Order: sequence, then C-alpha cells, then structure tokens
Amino acid sequence: MPSSVDLHIHTNASDGTDSPENLLWEIQKAGIKIFAITDHDTINGALKMKKILPAGMRFIQGIEFSCRTNNAKCHILGLNYDEHNLDFQAALRTGDNLRHQKFHKRIELLRTKFNINFSQDEINLLLRTPSVGKPHIANMLVSKGLAANKQEAIDRYIDKCKTGASRIEASYAIKAIISAGGVPVWAHPLGGEGEAELSEDAFRETLTELISYGLRGLECYYSKYEIAKCQWLEYFAKQNGLLISGGSDYHGRNKNIPLGKLNARNQIIDAKTLTILRSLNL
Repeated sequence: MPSSVDLHIHTNASDGTDSPENLLWEIQKAGIKIFAITDHDTINGALKMKKILPAGMRFIQGIEFSCRTNNAKCHILGLNYDEHNLDFQAALRTGDNLRHQKFHKRIELLRTKFNINFSQDEINLLLRTPSVGKPHIANMLVSKGLAANKQEAIDRYIDKCKTGASRIEASYAIKAIISAGGVPVWAHPLGGEGEAELSEDAFRETLTELISYGLRGLECYYSKYEIAKCQWLEYFAKQNGLLISGGSDYHGRNKNIPLGKLNARNQIIDAKTLTILRSLNL
C-alpha cells in the first residue's frame, strides 16, 4: 500500500515519463493526498501542475537541484518556494547552464572514449528535451543498439564521465531556496536509486557541511531504504533540529518505483511522521 504523502516526484519536465496531466491521474489513483513535484533543475512541471490542480488536493511546488559540496555530489530539494524570487530565479538559470555543460561533457566523452558519435540532429533533439540528463542520452544509446536498456547504457558509458564540477554549489542552492521562502531538504542522503550507499562517515561530514549552509530538512523516508535505515536518518534529523521529509523519487517508466513508496518494504508511513508538513502548514 502506498503512503498518502509523496514529496519527491518527477514529471517529463525533467527525467520522468509522465506529463503533469497523466501524473495527476496516477496520483489520484494511488490515493495520495499530499504531494510535491521536484523535477531536476526546473520548475516547469510544478508550475503546470499548479494550473491543473483540482480543488481539495494539497500540492507543494518543489525542485531538485543537482549540487556539489566540498567533497561530494548531492541533491537538494526545495519545497514551497516563491518562484518569482530573484535569487531563486538566478539559481535556476545557473543550474540550467551547468546542466547543459554537463550534457556536452558527456557527449564529448562518448565521442573520445567510446567512439560513439551523435549527429547534429540527434544532439539538437536531445537539447530540446527539458532538463536534459543521463536518461535521455541513455535512451538514445539504446535506440542505436549500443546497450540493451537504459541502465546498462548509464553504467557502461555515461557514468564513466565525471561531471561533479558541472553542478551548482549546495551552499548557493540552499541560500536561494531560503531566500524564496522555501525549505531546503537533502534528498536521499544515503544515495539514490542505482547509487552506492554513502558511508556513515561521509554522511556525517556532508550533513555537517549542509547544515552550515542552512539545510532545514532531511529526506529520511525514501523508496530504496529499509525502515531501520529510515529511522536511523530520522534520529539524525531530530538530533540536528531538521525537519523530516519523505518521497518515492517516482520517475514513471524511467525507474521502477511506485508512487507513495517511502521505504523499501512499502510500509505505510503516517503523514504525522513527516514533520516538514507542519512547517508547510499541511
């Protein structure tokens, strides 16, 4: 059974496969009552969802910034921001520019390391994709017969390109979210779907750094994590005065994660457990 809250969902404005219209239908079908759209480095999906939202549903505008700290990569969710805030708008432009730099680095690596060449028409097609990223390149590699599936394409080719410097600084993203009246949350702090788990020492070090920048929440409940791990993260959130958040990281067909899955066993998580909802008056 899914939980009734999901604060980490992607649309086709970034690397999900569902349009906001289709996603809304899926959310209603799953019985989710409170949700956030958190596309990568763009708010277009969230803004579209706001326009079509029916009365009675509780929706939070979100974003997921691809960030870097002093020693690591991380993802920072921004929830309930004012999209008109100038600092936030500047961060969006920075994130978008860096995402395009990252795209070109990957295309160049495929050419030089693997002798895989994309035509200009193929590159232009990818660049027309909102918030272009790894899944979009991977799907094209699959269409060329160079991998059996998207994950194989990512593992065999795309992840060989190190693009950590092509990410917005976490300090900048967090400050921009706060300036816009939003809540910055460290997404999947022990590693997201398909990623290696962060060590406890690395987690503690990154958490300390992010808190120094103004981090206010921790995504303790996440589709990949066992309940014991979720509770371990909840302990750290409480010890550091951070709000507790939770989300599935739903991407439609691009990831095998159902809506409302807030832990590996898909046990229902009571909305009261997610203290971030109280701070958002939900």
